[in-house]
Amino acid sequence: MEPLKGLKVAILIEDGFEQVEMEEPRKSLDQAGASTKIVSPKPEKVRGWKLTEWGDTFPVDLPLDQARASDFDALLLPGGVSNPDKLRMQPKAVAFVKAFFDAEKPVGAICHGPWTVIEAGAARGRKIASWPSLKTDLRNAGAEWVDKEVVVDRNLVSSRKPDDIPAFNRELNALFSQALTHAHR
Repeated sequence: MEPLKGLKVAILIEDGFEQVEMEEPRKSLDQAGASTKIVSPKPEKVRGWKLTEWGDTFPVDLPLDQARASDFDALLLPGGVSNPDKLRMQPKAVAFVKAFFDAEKPVGAICHGPWTVIEAGAARGRKIASWPSLKTDLRNAGAEWVDKEVVVDRNLVSSRKPDDIPAFNRELNALFSQALTHAHR
């Protein structure tokens, strides 16, 4: 069975994304039938981070300059400290994320990923799980920081860290499957 067959998911990343937070959710989405594409401000390839050192290099499927949120049904925002920090400084990346929230499309954010959610102005009034160092940032942005392995608040699913990936994947796939029924009515 492929419950996410036909679902188009953008994975927005920059150099320094936490590799396991991209690879494991992507694998889960792909196995469920979704079509995932790495979108990045980097035009050709983007490099991961493996806990304490540089990780592997991945091909960029679609440069951010050519990407339109309207071409996707859902968005995945992996963490890693430098990845969302770089993304939130780039107006095109922030606008891309904001477009998903404006259209009420589902978004998954893990670890430091919610930094980009904050920058897109989409954190206010939500319960959001993240890496603990984002607690003050999220509260200052009007969100309620939650120390749980996974939290679903409307169209956003969030988790704290790599250890939470199994729960994150379960809720990510469930939330994204709802988008499929809305997108193809």
